[in-house]
Amino acid sequence: MKVCSSIIALCMALQFGATTIHAFVVARKNNYNFAGVLLHAEERPYLGSFGGDVESNFEFVREKQAAAAAAAAAVGTTAFMPPPPEVEQPVVFEPPPPRQQPMAAIPPPTTTVHGGPGMWDPRITQIVQGDTLKTWSYASNFVDKVQVGLKTDGRPLDTDIELWQGPDNTPVKMRVYIEDGKLRPFKCVIDTPSNPNTVAIRNIGQSEFPLAACVCAAEVQPRPEGPLAENLAALTIQGGALKTYPFESNVESVQIYLKTDGRPLNARIELLQGPNNNKQVIELYTEDGIDRPFYTIIETPGSGNVVRIVNTAPVEFPLTSWVVPYLVDTNASSTDVVLGGDLDW
Repeated sequence: MKVCSSIIALCMALQFGATTIHAFVVARKNNYNFAGVLLHAEERPYLGSFGGDVESNFEFVREKQAAAAAAAAAVGTTAFMPPPPEVEQPVVFEPPPPRQQPMAAIPPPTTTVHGGPGMWDPRITQIVQGDTLKTWSYASNFVDKVQVGLKTDGRPLDTDIELWQGPDNTPVKMRVYIEDGKLRPFKCVIDTPSNPNTVAIRNIGQSEFPLAACVCAAEVQPRPEGPLAENLAALTIQGGALKTYPFESNVESVQIYLKTDGRPLNARIELLQGPNNNKQVIELYTEDGIDRPFYTIIETPGSGNVVRIVNTAPVEFPLTSWVVPYLVDTNASSTDVVLGGDLDW
């Protein structure tokens, strides 16, 4: 009975052009073409024992498979070929891009910018009428000191000079009186270590006594200089004491430099010519004598000039002074009369 059923199944398969029947063909893994026809088997199929030689059965199956492949090629159907195995690409590890270094902050310039309008330049010179106030303001970080100049056309000069730094802060004050503003013009250096700063000049004289004022920040002389100032002779003046410095007739101008060890500086500077004859008087106050020392050049025309410095502060506030010649006339005669008597007598 089993033999008959197998023969019937084989005959039906041959009639309909099939190459194999699942009823008696066992395969673990099959591949199909696009028409759904089994073309080959990876493993050798097992043919049921339905009579005849086993080898002839395999030959029969191979012929049918070849015929089916030829028929598929004739109609343009190609056998399905497995895709080539994908070749795994090697992973290339690229080094990470270098980190961009942050841009360093540009340091500010370490040198002072030179140039600009000089002393008595018309652009920065103002006429200050009697009982009038004029100001010069500087907001630049490069301006750490300014030079102040005052003069008249020969009339007396009486003025107040103040340094303003912020609201209601006046670290430097001075009162200047000069008998003749043309013969003895006034000039001094005011240190401005912080900014912004404003220099205020008030003419406290009457309206008949105008003056010309100039505040310059270019090429400011910071301290005594010249061949006679190389070996400075410092002198300490205690609070309430005074010192005098007489000069010969060939000295045309004198440098004065005052400072403290950081304490306030209060002083009175006088230029005497003859007994009790004040030609020039400066009353000075500085908040800090080491950050804001005082430097001035006093004109000393003629003979018999004496510089007197008085420390008007209490005894707890000493100051240090340097007073040396600035300009010396080497062609001057030593036989000039000295008023009041001096070394020439």
